[in-house]
Amino acid sequence: MSFILKNVDIVDSISREDFKKNYLNKKKPLIIKGLTKDWPARDKWSIDYFKEIAGDIEVKLVDNSKAHPAKIINASIASMKFGEYLDLIKREPTDLRIFFFNLFKHIPELVNDVKVPKDLMGGFIESMPAMFFGGSKAITFLHYDIDLPHLFHTHFGGRKHIILFDYKWKKRLYCIPNTTYALEDYDVANPDFEKFPALKGVEGYEVFLEHGDTLFMPTGMWHWMRYIDGSFSLTLRAWDQSITRKAASVWSLFMHGAVDSAIKVIFSERYAKWRKKLAFKIAEKELNKNRPK
Repeated sequence: MSFILKNVDIVDSISREDFKKNYLNKKKPLIIKGLTKDWPARDKWSIDYFKEIAGDIEVKLVDNSKAHPAKIINASIASMKFGEYLDLIKREPTDLRIFFFNLFKHIPELVNDVKVPKDLMGGFIESMPAMFFGGSKAITFLHYDIDLPHLFHTHFGGRKHIILFDYKWKKRLYCIPNTTYALEDYDVANPDFEKFPALKGVEGYEVFLEHGDTLFMPTGMWHWMRYIDGSFSLTLRAWDQSITRKAASVWSLFMHGAVDSAIKVIFSERYAKWRKKLAFKIAEKELNKNRPK
């Protein structure tokens, strides 16, 4: 591993006061092993169970390929029955994944299997529980969430490898201008420092989640994810309660969503080449700024 990566704190449980003081306020990630210990989902949810109750639903799939410059990021490349997809990720390695899937709209009673951790903080967006499924070759590109929520990411059915970076490293990570994601030209697990020199010295965290583990990711935290096994995750989202962060969320949705999408469609390849060059210039400038005189 070539970034400067440290472990994330791990607890079985945590009080509201401790969580707020040491993790929420400090915008520091945390693994909570026992958050799901009284969730029915912990024992109930599996690939076979979802196939049984929702196998006939048609799902859209994405893969590890780079997005076309004129298309929306995470645009689907195929679709199939949910049950067929679950058989696939259980049977063999694949990079096909399901992105931001609200299975609860199809099976409303699933909400009874989850307990939102309101004892830790407020602001949960209970109408937006999102699920993510991936085969054992699937990778989620390096990004931070466009609406800047706090995330409680719980994994089920296998293992997941995650690398995190604080928001402050945005420029050094070669963030593509007008977006919330990094250039896909480098391998986050093994970056080329000669081609991407600004990455050298960037500090982050490395996480391995197992069944039932919950990772708290504070607002604006960059995350890259790799499915070690065919498995799935549930993300609960919560708004940051500060006025400035809420304003930043609205601005991000407008600038990085609507505006970027419109420019991308109009200028396509030219826009893509321009902002790739600009990402390198910004990263180099930031690197030089932090070098000792």
